[in-house]
Amino acid sequence: MILYNTLSQKKERLLKPRGRALKMFVCGPTVYDDPHIGNARTYLAFDAFVRYVRNRGWKVSYLQNVTDIDDKIIARAREEGVPAAKIARRYERVYLGNMRDLGISSVDRYARATDFIPEIVRQIKTLLRRRHAYLIPGDGYYFDLSTFPDYGKLARRTTLQAEDAVSRIDLSAKKRNRGDFALWKFSKTGEPSWKTELGAGRPGWHIEDTAISERFFGPQYDLHGGAADLKFPHHEAEIAQQESASGKKPFVRVWMHTGFLTVDGKKMSKSAHNFVTINDFLARFPAAILRLIVLQHHYRSPVDYSDALAHGAQRTLHNLEQLLARLALVETAGPMRPAVAHAAKNAEAKFHAALEDDFATPQALSALFAFASFIERAYPSLRKKEAALAAAILEGHFRMLGLMLAPFSVPKGVRALAVLREEMRRGKNFAAADTLRKKLESLGYRVDDTPHGPLITPWQ
Repeated sequence: MILYNTLSQKKERLLKPRGRALKMFVCGPTVYDDPHIGNARTYLAFDAFVRYVRNRGWKVSYLQNVTDIDDKIIARAREEGVPAAKIARRYERVYLGNMRDLGISSVDRYARATDFIPEIVRQIKTLLRRRHAYLIPGDGYYFDLSTFPDYGKLARRTTLQAEDAVSRIDLSAKKRNRGDFALWKFSKTGEPSWKTELGAGRPGWHIEDTAISERFFGPQYDLHGGAADLKFPHHEAEIAQQESASGKKPFVRVWMHTGFLTVDGKKMSKSAHNFVTINDFLARFPAAILRLIVLQHHYRSPVDYSDALAHGAQRTLHNLEQLLARLALVETAGPMRPAVAHAAKNAEAKFHAALEDDFATPQALSALFAFASFIERAYPSLRKKEAALAAAILEGHFRMLGLMLAPFSVPKGVRALAVLREEMRRGKNFAAADTLRKKLESLGYRVDDTPHGPLITPWQ
């Protein structure tokens, strides 16, 4: 498989590890609020990626952290007058529930930051010993950027540009360099803290990821993923910490970053009233709609979400499911024709070729949609073996990416009415057949007379 490596800014071959699983870490949530569809975009993209490579025979060890101690969590706890741990556990439950609701099941382990305080302390002590960190009395321990000349290599920033950034950079007048970031923050009144050899306090934002990944994967591993906004400063800090602590390069072989998600062309903002949580979305649409939207865009490309986009995806899924229902009606005997077999083989080849080239899901879906269009045109003369092959290809390949095409659910009573209508129609009792059609429509179902029999589907 070939992937675009953010670090080298070019496509590189990701080799299948011999005798072990691919080690993959993706930055998880900071649990202080309901996750939104921008978060979902990243986790759905990586879920689809892992599902696919596992289907192709790769073993993958997929690790994700959960930031359950952070300034944002503490601020939310103060607002509500409750312990920070209560906020963290509440929104961790929301997050994990959202992941289940979205069908994200590929993560092998979720690792809470607060469960790895000993590992965090151990890594900070290593950085101190190697003179990459220093103490600010009464404040905490900081990473010294001047000791790591490679800082900025992921996001292509110079040291000066790094120091000028303000994105979640720790502020302290006593820092040696403006871009230095906190590794350990000493205890403050009203804040959670842990008694350690470093002193009572809590970890900074960046150190948890490298301490956790080193615990499970060692000082170097295969693939690190996350949203594009984490490249700087978070992922730069991870590289600086781990390469300084271990002396080994590269910390991670391939970096994958997902593009931004906007809503109607604007960044999501509660003040702009366009902040769409996962719960908000799922209250209006099935989870499969959001997954399809994600797959219709390359993982590195931006996504501009709108209700029109969701309704378009909903129509696409409905049409696919309707096609599968029509294929189930085909009973015509006969051998497989070369044209159908060739179209099926061509669709499979294009599907895999697209995904093997930087996980190009839009092109992979295009191959399946083109095959579906071919089958639609061939439908009047389709044979049972051909219909079964087409259904297997469509269902199976969408399933590889986590998109389960659900068959229409039609109650027995509705089916009985449809059977009776067909009997009336064949007996040329068209008035009675029309009455039964109207009865079915009043119940929320439509009947389409296809070359292979009547198709009953719910109204969209």
